[in-house]
Amino acid sequence: MTFRRRASVLLAGTAGALLLVMGSPVTASAAQTYTTADVRLNIRSGPGTSYSIVGTLPGSSQVLIYCQTPGTTVTGTYGTSNIWDNISNGEFIADAYVNTGSDGYIASRCA
Repeated sequence: MTFRRRASVLLAGTAGALLLVMGSPVTASAAQTYTTADVRLNIRSGPGTSYSIVGTLPGSSQVLIYCQTPGTTVTGTYGTSNIWDNISNGEFIADAYVNTGSDGYIASRCA
């Protein structure tokens, strides 16, 4: 199995980069970088386990969180949560596997 490096990971250091997230432009500088758990993580097309898998991230990846939204409740490395992190247009990961330092929202809600 191969891993795809996500655009959100590649743009972490690009000042002024513009991404389209949930239909509205967001600059890379508006998002914060966080580390995922040391497990392979499924990237889904929406905020829940019923959405299709569109990719994977290797353990301990650095990701940008553009916005967050409620979805399927998941138990992971960092607890149990129904928060899902938008890391790129149409790409979500379970917040329970991201070390945000908080049990709640750390970014704006997705539109």
